[in-house]
Order: sequence, then structure tokens, then C-alpha cells
Amino acid sequence: MKAFPLRRAVVGLASASAVLALTACGGNVGSGSASEEEFPTKPINVTVGAAAGGSTDLIARAIAEGASDDLGVAMPVVNKPGANGALALKETQGKPADGYELATLNASLVTITPLAVSESEAVSLDDVDVIVGLSQDDYVMVASPEAGVKSVEDLTKKDNLSFGTTGVGTGSQLAQALLLKQAKINGTEVPFDSGAPAVTAVLGNQVQVATVQLGEAKAQIDAGKLVPIVVFSTERNKFLQDVPTATEEGYDIPVSQYRAMVAPKGTPEEVKERLKTSFENTFKTEAYQKFNEQNLLTPKEISGEEVISEWTELAKKYKDLTAEYDIDLKQS
Repeated sequence: MKAFPLRRAVVGLASASAVLALTACGGNVGSGSASEEEFPTKPINVTVGAAAGGSTDLIARAIAEGASDDLGVAMPVVNKPGANGALALKETQGKPADGYELATLNASLVTITPLAVSESEAVSLDDVDVIVGLSQDDYVMVASPEAGVKSVEDLTKKDNLSFGTTGVGTGSQLAQALLLKQAKINGTEVPFDSGAPAVTAVLGNQVQVATVQLGEAKAQIDAGKLVPIVVFSTERNKFLQDVPTATEEGYDIPVSQYRAMVAPKGTPEEVKERLKTSFENTFKTEAYQKFNEQNLLTPKEISGEEVISEWTELAKKYKDLTAEYDIDLKQS
């Protein structure tokens, strides 16, 4: 693994010697004959639009560690939280499109957040080159045992329940708003700035129910401190097999969090291909597969083209659903 820099040094030395020999003999060394070092030759920055320690940050660090070994250069992770990840993405877009500036992208930022912010604040997949899809993180609705609810049917029989979400423009907000509308459940939505405080609020009975990512609640579910009610993925989550999906319960709510690795628009094809190969090689490692299992992540390791196709369909689906059920995420 660590032989990459040494190998480049040897190649560079050999090339330099050849140029000196040609010059000494009066040879004409044109710009096209000089040997160019193969990408990459310096560290590759990975920007994360979330604080350190969260799911997106952990995923970025795991994939960067594996790809760094494959590429032979460092891949430092830089956290730039703010605006659900939009600040980090816009900063990355302004960097040179040479493969040395990457960012992790959450699907919600381009499929859900545009429904909750102004057009000038929204970001689009058209603004980046998608390298590869990474993983799927599912949402689960959980309740306090004191709330006395164990199913969606129980929720329909309760009045004035308070429901916590992980913030405006998130999959948590959308999934929960759709369920309340479709199931005609009475309740008040309370937004938090992430999953951790939403879980804490349920544990402290500040809200009776909340929708969060599974990894944020699984330990408390296993300990019996939270009651899982429903998951919003299209299929049952393998880490929570006994909990039904919203689809199984008769509701049209296909909401999960997906993540991908992206680069500034216009990154050279050969560079993107080399990056893609390094990520795909990382996916195959035992360490990365163990990371996914430990963090309750479902691999969604698809091509950049598939990411664009699937996320574009999701964006249309979410827009149509919010229109059909008269949901305004800006005001929820």
C-alpha cells in the first residue's frame, strides 16, 4: 500500500534523467514528450457537510481511509456543517475540477431540501459530477414507552401527540409529515437540528414520538427504552426485521437517506474513473464491510449514472407526494 509514493519518485527520477540526457545531446524536448505523473500526486480533500461524529462524517472517514490506501495519498476529511450540507457542497463546487476536492452528498439535500427552501438556496445534481453511490440509511419512527403506542394504528387513536423530526428539509420531516397526513394522525411536529436531540427528547418525554435514522436509535431500542413503530424504507430493514414498513401498513412513503461521493463539475473522466475504482476496491474490503454492519448501513454501491437516475426519480416522487397531500415543508 505505502509503495505508491516511492514508485512515483522512482518514475519521476527516471523521467528527469531521460530529459537531461536528451538535453545534453541537443535533443528538442517538446511539451508533449515530458512524462506526466499519474493521478493522484497529492492529498485529496473530502468535505463533509455535517459535524464530526454523525453518520455522514463516519461514512466519509471510512471510505476515505480505504481509498487513501488504494490511491497511495492522504485523504483528509474536512467538516463544514451548515444548511443541511448545502454550504459544504457549494464550497466544493467552487474548487478546481481536478479530482483533489471531493464531497459526500446526502440525497435529501437534492431531493427533499429544495421543497423546504427558496430556489436560490437549493442545490442540484446538475452542479456536480457524481462518482459513486455509497450507502442507504433508513428512518424509523420511535416512541417513548410511556406514550402507549406500538403501531401506526395506535397512533391514529391518540390525540395531541408531539412528533420530533431531525430538522426542516430532511427525510425525517418528509416521512413523518406524509404519515401524519395519509393516516390522518393528529399531532404537532417539533423540529430538532439533528437526530441525537430528537432521541433525547423522546427519552425525556419532551416529545412522545420521533422519526430518526436507525443508527441513532438502535441502542435505545435494544435496551427497551424506545419502541419502534414503523420504518420508511421500501423493504424491511435487515437490522430491524420485526418492524413493518410504512408500505406494508398501506402508506405511500418511500423515504430513506442515501449518500454518494461527488466532485466539482467538469472533473476529467480518467480522474473520475480512478477515484471510482478506489472506492469500489474499498467496498470489497473486510474493514469497510464490517463498518457498514456496525453502523447499520445498507450498501447502495451503485454507479454515478444510477445515482443521478434514482435520485431524480425520488425528487419527482417527493414533489408529487407533497403536492398531493398539501404538505408545506417550509412551514411544518
